[in-house]
Amino acid sequence: MATVRNVVTSGVFELDGGKWDVDNNVWLVGDESEVIVIDAAHDASAIARAVGDAEVRAIVCTHAHNDHVNAAPELAERTGAPILLHPDDRVLWDLTHPERAPDAGLSDGQVLTVAGTELTVLHTPGHAPGAVCLHAADLGVVFTGDTLFHGGPGATGRSYSDYPTIVRSIRERLFALPDATVVHTGHGESTTIGEEKAGSADWEA
Repeated sequence: MATVRNVVTSGVFELDGGKWDVDNNVWLVGDESEVIVIDAAHDASAIARAVGDAEVRAIVCTHAHNDHVNAAPELAERTGAPILLHPDDRVLWDLTHPERAPDAGLSDGQVLTVAGTELTVLHTPGHAPGAVCLHAADLGVVFTGDTLFHGGPGATGRSYSDYPTIVRSIRERLFALPDATVVHTGHGESTTIGEEKAGSADWEA
């Protein structure tokens, strides 16, 4: 069965003319022989070092804000792995990588397999139109990108985002998962579905 490893990289998030210094969680799911990289952020060299000799089966983008995809093409070139992105986020991808398209799309319900472990794609728009989460039921974890954090929904104050949509995505898709499911986020500390559900009563619909 696969294990989960975390690499934290640092860089700049840019959108709508603004710039913010950010630390990103890059998640590696797999074993000694093969891994999936979730959100190749900022530093392809640091990610490649963490991968080591394992084969990178795919570079999965939870969404296409630049801080989650800016190292993806370089990592793909180094490893030969395909970049996977939900097609609804192509408009954001093209802001960062207009010269290099993703290799394949992601779709709701799609299953990715690595090291004998299945990850199910959940389309969870709101933070971005093509935002997805990846649920690994066997591991009891879900990788939420910027859809759900410790403390609530991801930001929706910038272009291509919508607060009612992200709340609906979380309540309908993520809160349907077991309460004990560990939430591995795109930034900051992990949490659980149960903890975030308990704190969601005051969210506006």
